[in-house]
Amino acid sequence: MTAHAREGGLRTRLESGRFCYGVELVTTRGFVPPEKPNAVVALGQRLAADPRVDWLSITDNPGGNVMLPPDWLGRILGAGPKPIVLHLTCKDLNRNGLESAAWRYASEGFENILAMTGDYPRKGFGGEATPVFDIDSVGLIQMLSAMNQGLPSPGKKGETAVLPKTNFYIGCAVSPFKRLERELMPQYYKLLRKIAAGARLIYTQVGYDMRKSHEVLLFLQNQGLTMPVIGNVYLLNRTVAGLFHRGQVPGCVVSAALMELCERYGRGPDKGREFFFDLAAKQLAAFRSLGFAAGYLGGTMKAETIEEIIDRAERFSLDEGKEFAKEIQFGQPDEFYLFERDPATGLGATGQINRAYLASLRSPHASQENGAAYRMSRFIHDKVFTPGTPGFRLMQRLYGWLEHHPSVARGLHRIEHAGKALWFGCRDCGDCSLPDTAYLCPLESCSKAARNGPCGGSRDGRCEMDDKECIWARAYERLKGYGETEQMLDKKPVLYNAALRGTSAWSNTFLGRDHHAAAPPPSANKKKGESS
Repeated sequence: MTAHAREGGLRTRLESGRFCYGVELVTTRGFVPPEKPNAVVALGQRLAADPRVDWLSITDNPGGNVMLPPDWLGRILGAGPKPIVLHLTCKDLNRNGLESAAWRYASEGFENILAMTGDYPRKGFGGEATPVFDIDSVGLIQMLSAMNQGLPSPGKKGETAVLPKTNFYIGCAVSPFKRLERELMPQYYKLLRKIAAGARLIYTQVGYDMRKSHEVLLFLQNQGLTMPVIGNVYLLNRTVAGLFHRGQVPGCVVSAALMELCERYGRGPDKGREFFFDLAAKQLAAFRSLGFAAGYLGGTMKAETIEEIIDRAERFSLDEGKEFAKEIQFGQPDEFYLFERDPATGLGATGQINRAYLASLRSPHASQENGAAYRMSRFIHDKVFTPGTPGFRLMQRLYGWLEHHPSVARGLHRIEHAGKALWFGCRDCGDCSLPDTAYLCPLESCSKAARNGPCGGSRDGRCEMDDKECIWARAYERLKGYGETEQMLDKKPVLYNAALRGTSAWSNTFLGRDHHAAAPPPSANKKKGESS
């Protein structure tokens, strides 16, 4: 049975107004011999038969670890009545590999895709794998959306064909559990960029602060956006809580206060089973009461556990769920919240943006990020690299002339790269994103070369690799000093063109060859018969 034929597709279920339940399935590294029972397959088949479970969601190498691909399990479970969501991440495949995977999924009848950048790869055969990150979640969503509209494909004779339209229901993730303003706000701005690119479904990252979870709904409402939001419920135990608390699983947050409870109950005779099951059930009940479209259960490979947690959640009333939302607020010290607290609910107050935050936008504090180098970069960009300015037109003419004097152009490129390497750590990519990232080179300053906003893995303003400050937290600080934070990610997505690697980024900007798509050089610089 194809995805098209299944009763009640995922979109229909999530938009029905009924609170839904999804379950995460994680494949294994290596296969199970045919003569032995396969626990993952058995779990999926049992959950597919449970009328309360609305969909099954299959991960793509979670945590950067090697696993069987999601469509392997999807094909086995795909004959059942439940929608299947396949995760698709950017860490192991370039854009062509991702497109190929998407075509394969579409041809197999899989329509529901959770598009993510993905965790940094971990150890594999013979050592640590080289990450790809050719595009990120925004670029992936844009590509899937383009496939839905009919992807243009150039033919051998210069003609352009339009490929068959897909029907992907594209989901994305957001990480609201960030302690610092400079981490949280770029998450929301990137969420808007994902929605603009074509995402129609939102999953929250793993966290245990209902006030922060609820703020996702308030943020969307404040932006005039309506779409299903799914609350993430990860069943804890003492060991997993410790991993989350220490930041060993990127993006998953367990605060010190919650960790203390996990330690206390985890030492009990039942190893905390009752506490952890109750916490998960209360989270589901709270999500239902707050207006989330669904709860998404992960962290267990036992069907009985999932069934028991859903049973418990279903027994709670809506009023009890609202009380649980007040109870489950394990925030971090000095945590930034975007909305003022409503004393009546303990949650964010609808439409009431954090007053201190608004005041800081009107009178931003001085940041060490706004040093002389940044100010000089802005000045040069405004005078020389901004289309329409006299400086830009002058450089267009210069680089138009250099097109016909390659030896001089090569010498100038060497000077350009040497200066930018010293100033910015330039890697000579040829398709420069310095203006997109507040003059911080994404190849030098980001482990995932993120050009469209932050991933979800940062912790206290630092990269998930813990070797540097998050580039987008730094960019936010820089832009806030100029009142430009709300515009930091409002442009079209950046798709790096690898064909430009090793060429002059200045030339590519002034001659309209890079992603900035500057105006073509004046026609006076063209030879007869040339076209732009």
